[in-house]
Amino acid sequence: MTNTNKISAGTIARTICLALALINQVLTVFGMSPLPIEDDSVNMLISTAATIITAGISWWKNNSVTQKALAADAFLQELKHADSNGVGE
Repeated sequence: MTNTNKISAGTIARTICLALALINQVLTVFGMSPLPIEDDSVNMLISTAATIITAGISWWKNNSVTQKALAADAFLQELKHADSNGVGE
């Protein structure tokens, strides 16, 4: 059985990107420009687009964080591996 105690690097990366986008969005809403862009409407557009894109990616991907979710992912991989080896036929 595979190690089920580790959160994947992809999950960590997507979570960090989402957190940064949300922080950027909050700062932009309060008039602080974390990105060096002069035009406020362009800054707001870029910040909103970045937040929507990272939120969508984070929502779409399977971000298993809990021990039960990690164990379920490991079990699914075992089933896929067994199926690809013709065990289930």
